[in-house]
This record gives sequence, C-alpha cells and structure tokens, in this order.
Amino acid sequence: MLASLHHIHKSYGHHPVLEEAALSVAAGERIGLVGANGSGKSTLLRILAGDLSADRGERTLASGIRPGYLPQEPPDTGDQTLGSILRGALAQVRAFEAQMRALEAGLPELQGAELAAALTTYGELSDAFERAGGYEIESREEQVLAGLRLGHLPRERVAATLSGGERARLSLAVLLLQAPDLLLLDEPTSHLDQSSLNWLESWLATYPGGAVIVSHDREFLNRTVTAIVEMDEHSHRVRRFSGDYDAYAAARAREQAQWAADYERQQDEIKALRLEMKETARRNTYKAPTDNDKFIVYGKKQTHAATVSKKVRAAAEKLSRIEENPISKPPKPLRFAAGFDPEAMAGRLPLIASGLCKAYGGRAILDDVSLALGARGRIVLAGPNGSGKSTLLRLLAGVEAPDAGERTVHPAARIGYLDQDGASLEPAQAVFAAYRAGLEGADQMWKSALLESGLFRYDDLGLPVEALSSGQRRKLQIARLIACLANLLILDEPTNFVSFDVLESLEAALRVFPGPVIAASHDRRFIHQFGGDLWALDEGRLAQWMGTPDEYFVALGERVTLRA
Repeated sequence: MLASLHHIHKSYGHHPVLEEAALSVAAGERIGLVGANGSGKSTLLRILAGDLSADRGERTLASGIRPGYLPQEPPDTGDQTLGSILRGALAQVRAFEAQMRALEAGLPELQGAELAAALTTYGELSDAFERAGGYEIESREEQVLAGLRLGHLPRERVAATLSGGERARLSLAVLLLQAPDLLLLDEPTSHLDQSSLNWLESWLATYPGGAVIVSHDREFLNRTVTAIVEMDEHSHRVRRFSGDYDAYAAARAREQAQWAADYERQQDEIKALRLEMKETARRNTYKAPTDNDKFIVYGKKQTHAATVSKKVRAAAEKLSRIEENPISKPPKPLRFAAGFDPEAMAGRLPLIASGLCKAYGGRAILDDVSLALGARGRIVLAGPNGSGKSTLLRLLAGVEAPDAGERTVHPAARIGYLDQDGASLEPAQAVFAAYRAGLEGADQMWKSALLESGLFRYDDLGLPVEALSSGQRRKLQIARLIACLANLLILDEPTNFVSFDVLESLEAALRVFPGPVIAASHDRRFIHQFGGDLWALDEGRLAQWMGTPDEYFVALGERVTLRA
C-alpha cells in the first residue's frame, strides 16, 4: 500500500467537512474522487499530500514514497523562466544521478562492511532513480511538453507571462516530470484541450504509481480510473466503488432502485399494521354463548379482551420501532413539467437571432451571429473558453441587449434561463425564499416540491444563499428552473458544480423535456447524451458543426478554424 488515511476528521470552524474518512491507495491503482462541490474532495487530497493537517486521524505513507500534488490553481512562479522551472522539476532525479556517480567512483577503494553498505545505498539510489524515470529523462521531458502543448514555448520566457491555461499545463508538466510515486490531481483537465486530454488519458493508463484524481469530467474518469470514492456532502464520509465511472453510476442506480423498493415495502407494512390495529380493536366485541353461566361468560370475555389487547399492543410496538427509524422517502426524479401544450408552437420558431453583434471595451465578442431554434429544436453550443458562449446565451435570454442585430421570441414561449454564476440569486435571502420568489401558490406546496426533489433538506431551507457552496447554489438554480414551468430552456454550462447524481438526474429530465433547448457546454458526456445539433462558436463567429462531437473535439484541440 502506497498511502492510507484512517479515521480522518476535519472541520472549518463549526462546519464539519470530513468525519471518519478512510482511503487507501495501492501501486497501479487510480482512484476518482467524486462528490458535490464543498463535500471535502480538495481537503481530503491535501491531507493525503501532507499539505494540510487533519483534526484527528492518521495518515500513513509507505517507506520512500514521494507524493506529488497538483492544486486547482497553479502556484506563483515569480520571475522564473520556463527553463529554470523545468530544471527545478528534474532537480531530484539529477541529485539521485549525482550521488550514484559519486558512489561508483569510490567503490573500488572500499572493502568489507563499508563496501556492503555502499552497495546497499547504491541499490536504493538506483531504484529511486529508476522510479523517477531517470534512465529516459530526456525523452520523457520532450514527450510531456509535447503532450501538454508546451514544447513550442521558448525556455527563456518568464512563466508569469504565460496564459492561465499554459501556466496550469506547466504545473501539470512539472509534476509529471518529477515522477512521484503517488499522483494527487485536483481537476487536472480544466485547462486541457482535446489533444492534451487524450495524451494525459494515455499517459495515466500506463502510469505505474498510484493516483487519486478529483474531476468533474465523467469521460476522463471512465478512461482513467480503476475505482471511484464518493464523498457524501451530508454524512461527510466516503464510500468506495470498484471500476470506472460507468460501473459507479450503475451501482448507484441499483442502490436508488433498492432504496425505492425498501421504502415502498416499509410503507405497505406501516399501512398493514395500522389497519390491523384498527380492525382488531373493532372486533373486540365478545359474543356470549347461549348458556347463562355468568362466571364462565365473564372469564371468556376477559380472555378475549386480553388476546385482542395483546395483538393490538404487538402491532403498536412493531409500528413504533419502524417509526423510530423509518426509511426516508427517496427523492423524486427531476422533471421539467412544462406549463404549456407542446403543440402551441408547432410550425413556428420559438426563438430567432439575426445578425447579433456584441463588443466589450472595443473587443468584438460576437460578430453577425444568427440562429433559429425550432419548436422541438435542440442546440448545444461549444467553443473555447472566452469564445462568447455565455454572452450569446445572455442575449438570447433577454438578460442583455445586443449592440446590433435582433432577437425574436414567439409570444407563447416562456423562457427558463440557467446562468453560470447564479447572478439572479439574492445573497441575503434564505434558500426557500429565494426558491419561492415570483412563484404563485401556497408556501407549503412549494416547500413540499423542493424537499421531494431531494435537492435540499429541511434544515437547509433557512440558510442564506451567501452561505451555500457553489454546488448548492447550482441546485437552487435548477430547482427554480424546474418550478418556473418554462417551455424553452436556455442553459449555460448546466453540468458545472453539481454532483454526479444530480447531473445524471438533470440529463434524464432534459431527455424527456418536450420543448426546445439551447445549452452551452464543454462536458463531453453531456454533449454526447444531449443529442440535437452542435454549433461551434469561435472568434466571434457561429457555425453549425456537420461532423460528430468527437470530430469537433479533435478539431478544437488542433485549433482548426471553423467556417460558416
């Protein structure tokens, strides 16, 4: 075993993050760490790396094991050049090599116990040198830099002048060149194009050490990990599932089905016990025999009453035991119940954009963008970060006005807009008040609807929005989107921040939604499952992609110019 955590507890103030958390990593094992934002994934990773101390519990590393940690944000490099940073990454392996050469030079003069000790030390250094990839270090440096698309950068360039994506890839390259025995990666795919992503997936497939990876990319997890560890945002504990992401999703689906079956079985048992108590008590009327022996009649009546009372008491005790620890009601599947007749917009176009233009500070973001969304249309927008996808969706939703061009919305269309950052939520409002705002009907009806969705628990309803994690705010946005009964959905990165169970339920709800949807996403799994037309936005221009999503991602990775 390379590393393990036992009985780990960690809190921030009065907020518990980890309770009795345990994790073990073996050589060749690649673990995907999943859970809602704020559930403690990064905290667990930092404790495993030794970058953060637990409040209680034990962290154990095998002798000689070197962990390597990649945080979400690249570290400050100061005025270091690319070349100096890469030399620093290889300093350890160079030190191993120098010590080996020094020992080799002195070996001929040693004898006996000194020679034996030197040979033992040499063997340990040689093993460490080999594990660090020292024998192929030159080719490996070239391979890593090319795979992460950094090979073209001049070594004398100051790293601080690189783009955010380049600095993130440089941090990953440094870690891979150090060849640690245990890789601890926090969202390593965030700044990778498709080409680099494919390369990293292949690299991890042959990596001999252990790895723990936090990622929201389900396809990446499917192609790289051998086990999934799920972190529960409510219990603050962890659970392990063998296999890739698909195996984990299947296991969770079986659990959900069993939960629903167990709940229904218990509800039937509760109904049966209550009926038994009622019927038994109702039958507590003793019919006396025809003889007139009052003493016998009295005795039989007492015996009958005692028998009835015993049956009622037994049923009541059994019911009480169930009600003391009942099986909680499973959440209802998410469902967009559109408040409209699907045929209301048949033969008409719910949303048309013509010649939209938008610039910020003199920089053109959108240039003559046009599209039309049909009554049952499905469009997914893809493109590099900063290409203008969010801007286009804001214009289509009517949140922002274009500098030029026109947006036309069918009178029967009712738009539901999911923005990236929840800007429409009032930070000081309580969760239920923010959810309830603008909705008609009784409070209790909406409270029941929110709780039955499983997105929030009763204790969460009074929390201020500003106290929510990014994942909880996203769930609040999704809950409001469902409640508004929209018949046209505009979704900006709907897969961001949410845990995979919520995400899978959201995707299932979208698949059966009868109205038109336009969504912007970078999530490969979402784009594959969403269906519909893929439109690519790059350098201000929008064009429909006529190939497959996989072909588009390859083209995006190679920076192919998209033509309308």
